[in-house]
Amino acid sequence: MRTARTPHAPRRDGFVDLAAYAPIGNGRTVALVAHDGGIDWFPLPDLDTPPVFARLLDAASGGCITLCPTADFEVERAYVPGTTMLVTTFSTATGRVQVTDSLNVGSTGALPWTELARHVEGLEGEVEMAWSVTAGTMLGTASPWLQDSPHGHVIRLAEISLGVRCDGVGAQEPGEGPRIDGSFTARAGSDDLLAVVGTFHEPLRLPDPASIRRNLTHTRDHWRRWSDLLEYDGAHSEAVARSALTLKLLAHGPSGSIAAAATTSLPENAEGLKNYDYRFAWIRDATYTLTTLIQLGQQEDVHAAVSWLLRLAREQSPDLHVLNRLDGEVPAPEMRSLEVPGWRGIGPVVAGNGAADQLQLGVYGDIFDMASTYAAAGNVIDPATGRMLADLADTVCDLWRRRDAGMWELPQQRHYTSSKMACWHALNCAVTLAELRQIDGNTGRWTAERDRIRDYIERECWSPQRQAYTWFAGSELLDTSVLLHAISGFDRTERMSSTIDALREELGRGPLLYRYSGMELEENAFAACSFWMVSALALLDRTDEAHELMEQMLELANDVGAFSEMIDPADGAFMGNLPQALSHLALLTAAVTLSGQGGR
Repeated sequence: MRTARTPHAPRRDGFVDLAAYAPIGNGRTVALVAHDGGIDWFPLPDLDTPPVFARLLDAASGGCITLCPTADFEVERAYVPGTTMLVTTFSTATGRVQVTDSLNVGSTGALPWTELARHVEGLEGEVEMAWSVTAGTMLGTASPWLQDSPHGHVIRLAEISLGVRCDGVGAQEPGEGPRIDGSFTARAGSDDLLAVVGTFHEPLRLPDPASIRRNLTHTRDHWRRWSDLLEYDGAHSEAVARSALTLKLLAHGPSGSIAAAATTSLPENAEGLKNYDYRFAWIRDATYTLTTLIQLGQQEDVHAAVSWLLRLAREQSPDLHVLNRLDGEVPAPEMRSLEVPGWRGIGPVVAGNGAADQLQLGVYGDIFDMASTYAAAGNVIDPATGRMLADLADTVCDLWRRRDAGMWELPQQRHYTSSKMACWHALNCAVTLAELRQIDGNTGRWTAERDRIRDYIERECWSPQRQAYTWFAGSELLDTSVLLHAISGFDRTERMSSTIDALREELGRGPLLYRYSGMELEENAFAACSFWMVSALALLDRTDEAHELMEQMLELANDVGAFSEMIDPADGAFMGNLPQALSHLALLTAAVTLSGQGGR
C-alpha cells in the first residue's frame, strides 16, 4: 500500500494545491478530498451534474464538506488496497484519528441514491474534531436553502435534496450558508460515522447508520473483486492498479462511457484563459481505456463499454463525433462561461466544450485500434458492427486527404502528421480484421490507400534537417503525439528513434515534455507525453532509457498516486483538470509495454 506522510498544506485564500486532492467515486460520480479533509468537489448524482460542492473553483460560495481536528495536525494518506476508499490519518499533539472516505455502493452494486460515508476511528489519545456540510451555488446557478423535516435538517438545491446522517459525531446544528455543523471527541477505540446522502428529483432516502456501515464493507468488496481481476506481471503493479482504479472511477456506470476528467476549468497555466471542461466522453479516451483494460484481462466491464461505444459509433457513422455527453448525447458545440472566480481566481470557469463538432481524423484510428484489440482477445465482431467498420474504412480512404483539427483540437486546420498516421492505422487494422474474417470489404482499396498514406507521411511529414517526423506537413515543428504511432506500429525504425531524440531535445524538461513546439510559452508540461515516450523507447529497444524515465515519472505523482493533466517542470505542481484519464491511460500503456503484455 502506497502511504505518504505529508505536512498539512495550509489553504491560501480558501484554496489548496491541486496535488492535495485524492479522488473517490462510485462509478457514477467523483469527489475530491483535500489533505485537510475538505471535500471541495462533489457533483451528484452524476459526474457532469452541476456540483453542489465546488469550493475547488469558488472558495466563498462553492460549498464543501469538512472534517478534521480542531488543533494543528499532520496528515498521512493511503487508499484501502484494491479500492478507491481513502484513508486519512490525522496526528495531533493529543492523539491520532483515522478517517475512511467512501462513495458507497450497495450489496448488489450501485445504489439508487448517492451515499458519501466518512468513517472516523480513534487510534490513540483524544482528538477534538469538527465537521460541516455547506451547500454551494452549483457554480452560481442556484441558491441552497435549509428545511426542517421530521427526520432532521434537509438541504435543498435546485432538484437535489441532501441529508446528513450521524452516529457519534455530535448533534446537527444548522448554520448560515446554509450549513449543518457538528463537533465531537475521537478517543482510542471510538468508532463514529458522518454521512451525506443525496437524491435528484425524487424523494430523499435517509438510510440508518448501520446500513451505511454495511455499505462500507460492500464497497470495499466491490472494488476488490474488480481489481483482483487485473492481470499484470511487471515491475509497477501498485501504479498499474491505482491507475486502473482511477479509470474505473471515471467510468459512468449507467451508460458505459468514460469521462476525460472529473473536473472543469482547472487552469493549464497561472495566467488562465486555457481552462476547459473535461466532463465529457472522448472517443479517444474511451478507446484507449478499453484497449488497455483488455490487455490487463478485464472482461465484463470492457464488454459492456465496448458494446456501448460501438453502438454509439454505428449511430454516428461515418461522421464520428469527437466527444459526447456521458449519457451518449451529442453536446452543444459552444462553451458557456460561469460567473465564479475559478481555482485561485484563475478563470474562466466554463461549461461545455468547443471541440464537439471538430473533424479529428485520429478518432478513426482509435475506433479501429479498439475493435482490433477486442477481436484479438478472442472475441467476434457482430455483423452490424462489421458493416459499420467497413463503411468507416471506406470513409477513411477519402477522408485522410483532408485537413483536420488534430489530436490537440486546434482551431487551425492542417495536415497534422499524427492524424495521417492514425488514418494509416485505421486502414491497417481494417485489412487485418478482414484477413481474420471479422469484417468484409474492399481490402484492395484499403491496402492501396494505406500505402498511399505512408508514402505521403514519409514524403511530406519527415524533416531531413531535423531527422524527425514533424508536427504537420511541410513544417519543421515537432509534436509528441507522433509517439503514439510507435505504439500503433507505424514506425519503430531509426526514423522514430531520431524523432524521439529531437522531441526530448526541444520539448523535454527533465522527465517532462511539452505537447508541441511553442507550448513552453503557453502552458505546463503534459503528463501523458512522457509516458508515451516511455512506451516508444521500450518498443525501439531503448529499454534502459524507458525504465529510467518511467521511474522518474512515477515520482511525480501525488502522495496517493494520482496525476493531473499537466505538471509544472519548475516545481512539480499539478495544473489542469484531474484526475486526468489520459495521464493514467498513458501510464498504463507504458507499464504494459515495459512488461511485454502489450501484444502489438
